[in-house]
Amino acid sequence: MDPNPSLLAPAPVGRSLLQRHAGKLLASVIITCGIVYTVHKGGLKFLPEGGDFKHVRVWTVPVYFASLLAMNWFRAIRWRFLLRAIADVPRKRLFAVSCVGFAAILLMPFRLGEIVRPYMIRTRPADRKEGQPALTLTTATSSVVAERVIDLFFLSVVLAVSLLLVPTVHPLPDRVVGLPVSVATVRRSGFVMLAVSCVAIATVIVFYFARDWARRTTLSVIGRLSKPLAERLAGMAEKLADGLHVFGRPRDGFPFLIETTIYWGLNACGMWLMAWGSGVVHSDGSAITFGETCALMGMLGCAILIPGPPGLLGVFQAGIYAGMTMFFPTAIVIGEGAAYVFLLYAVQVISQVSLGVWGLAVEGGSRGLSGGLVALREAESSEAVADLPA
Repeated sequence: MDPNPSLLAPAPVGRSLLQRHAGKLLASVIITCGIVYTVHKGGLKFLPEGGDFKHVRVWTVPVYFASLLAMNWFRAIRWRFLLRAIADVPRKRLFAVSCVGFAAILLMPFRLGEIVRPYMIRTRPADRKEGQPALTLTTATSSVVAERVIDLFFLSVVLAVSLLLVPTVHPLPDRVVGLPVSVATVRRSGFVMLAVSCVAIATVIVFYFARDWARRTTLSVIGRLSKPLAERLAGMAEKLADGLHVFGRPRDGFPFLIETTIYWGLNACGMWLMAWGSGVVHSDGSAITFGETCALMGMLGCAILIPGPPGLLGVFQAGIYAGMTMFFPTAIVIGEGAAYVFLLYAVQVISQVSLGVWGLAVEGGSRGLSGGLVALREAESSEAVADLPA
């Protein structure tokens, strides 16, 4: 249990969060309401009708739940390769801490929960041992941000390849079913996501291998517009580059990439199973393909880049519906597709929240709870938190 009694005082925590993040919370409510209203007005369903479930193979739901456990295991424990240069954290603790962190990211608006993982995994003053390096909040945060950039690049490549190679319906609809967005815009967003991720990964690689030159160039170019902005951008890129030191050690870099591939592969396989189990088929009755599922997974990744809603409510549904519009007739999208989106979302939320509760218990009850609830108050003013992307 944390010796600091202030960590256990719930009232100041609530006031701190509301006072410090009132703007973000209000924006989150506005974004959520806007998305929910748009989806509902367009005729899409958050709660499918009974007939939409008529082709559901019930046994696929618990199998999908089990696949999420396996997926989250690899999603969590691959973090050890990013931390191992400083500390060798046991897999069980990584999994427990990550489960709490993933649940916090899901439930908190504007991804405020991103700081929970690094806060809980850091070396606390009471745990420090003389002669051993401490895992600081800044170091842990750098590793998390680097992990996000790598995931963004990985997912954007999968999406771009899927959009280029996987056949779509002909002719393509002008609009995404139920949404005021053109299918052409949806497809372009996938390639924009790839471009952004390439720029991000290229930037941190340059800062990793040629830090002095990259810093001087940033200060010289951006500094003409704003010196403080140039200093901040250079500092962010340097700390992000610190998280990529794993690739300087092949014994850590290759296993990290392998487990990242397993993580995303399990995610795609689970989504594929649930789509088949929900009765999502083409107009000729053929089942969804794995390539189409990869495109749906990528479109979901694009959608959840939109900051705001707790639980990803609205953006999750919009992302999957946007992907399905490219491959399936409207009748399927608003019928069996609605059942698929509902089951996919419900099982993921239940799974993530359940794992988060388990992680809190494993981390020691109040200690884990203090890490999850007080991380923002304790760390949000630190430079590590300031460097977390929105």
